[in-house]
Amino acid sequence: MSSNLYTYGVIEKESIELDERGVDGGTPIRTVDYRTLSAVVSDIDTMEPERTDENARAHDEVLREVLLYDGGRTIVPMQFGMTFKSGRTLKSVLRGGRRAFRQALNDVDGMIELGVKLVADEGADLDREAIREDVGGRLAEVSARETDDDLYSDRLVLNRAYLVERDGEEAFGDAVEAIREDYGETLRVQYNGPWAPYNFVDIEIGAQGR
Repeated sequence: MSSNLYTYGVIEKESIELDERGVDGGTPIRTVDYRTLSAVVSDIDTMEPERTDENARAHDEVLREVLLYDGGRTIVPMQFGMTFKSGRTLKSVLRGGRRAFRQALNDVDGMIELGVKLVADEGADLDREAIREDVGGRLAEVSARETDDDLYSDRLVLNRAYLVERDGEEAFGDAVEAIREDYGETLRVQYNGPWAPYNFVDIEIGAQGR
């Protein structure tokens, strides 16, 4: 068995084993502990996994499974591709980043990430700023934080990720449904999640730790 460990994220110390297939088909999903932290990992043959659609989905789905596992827990996600040569190397990274991981776990404790996009028809004549103000105000009332818009297409009117209390997911979904009812004739409302809070944690792991 390869000793390389592909790492998905970090949780409060807990022993977890899942049958979910991970990046490059790695299984089972399990944890490596350091003091009060546990890294969620699977074995992998390479140090540089290819970022295919399949692997990207596997990375996301493992994080989602852990996020929802047995009633749910908080997880700080790693960026795609974080692979370590051994458990010892990974524990060294957890030791060096322990303060940052603990702070991130506190910052997103009990939170999930949800995504909302408003997509206009080609050439639609809309007051985009007014729509963003209205929709943004409604969703701000049922979320803790939000990202800035990423309007990578002319058809996008709003594209944001929201940090939401786990217990507030239903209220957020109701707000999205009300927006769909109000704007459904002129805009396509896309709603996705829950996800690990990718957009609300910022921890950099240097190559020297790998």
